[in-house]
Amino acid sequence: MCWLILTQMGWPCSAGDALSSQAITRAYLSTQLRGYSYEVFACLFLDNQNRVIQLTELFRGTIDAASVYPREVAKLALQHNAAAVIFAHNHPPGIAEPSPADKYITDKLKQGLALLNIRVLDHFIIDDGEPYLFAEHGLI
Repeated sequence: MCWLILTQMGWPCSAGDALSSQAITRAYLSTQLRGYSYEVFACLFLDNQNRVIQLTELFRGTIDAASVYPREVAKLALQHNAAAVIFAHNHPPGIAEPSPADKYITDKLKQGLALLNIRVLDHFIIDDGEPYLFAEHGLI
């Protein structure tokens, strides 16, 4: 049902389609990461036209934390030949505000990927309500 709604909203249904709006990206990532009882950190790999290459769940954690390894993120971005990425992770307790650790790892990932000419477009935190977007709050 969610896939049908996203298709009707214009969500790209296959790799190679461009992300057409922030709302569609928000809806898609919310449906993919909501409902876990543990933290999941995912990356949406994009080409230089912001066309979807792949959404990959990179790391799983506990109820309130997931270890994120910049080396692994960079390795996969290079394997996918990604020009840009969007990070997303969930907060199972339902609080979408970023923790100091969330801000720190996002900054580290942004710095490391910039050395490889890979742009970090945003980082979404998904909870039961409205997702938190780092870019909307000036953190990207």
